[in-house]
Amino acid sequence: MRQHGKLEYGGHAAPQRTCVGCRVRTAKSELLRLVLVEDHVVPDLRGRLPGRGASLHPSLNCLELAERRRAFSRAFRVAGSLDVSRVRAHLEEDHEMSCRTPS
Repeated sequence: MRQHGKLEYGGHAAPQRTCVGCRVRTAKSELLRLVLVEDHVVPDLRGRLPGRGASLHPSLNCLELAERRRAFSRAFRVAGSLDVSRVRAHLEEDHEMSCRTPS
């Protein structure tokens, strides 16, 4: 029987989180943790920043879905719009790095 909140991942039980963009539950290690710093949503690469976190697949598609659904304001429990430019810049940088071919 699988434990509540855990997912069998690589033969081990792993914490499970839901992507705020596509709403798919997956292992925490496959998602990017985001936190709110003032009115800016920022990526928490080390997983150590204080505050309420939200999880997102590291893809621009999930970011666009989350923006369209206004998921960040719900996830962080705040009213109004939030600035996601830092998250977008991080994801675009990662996308560029993965698209580069070795010369």
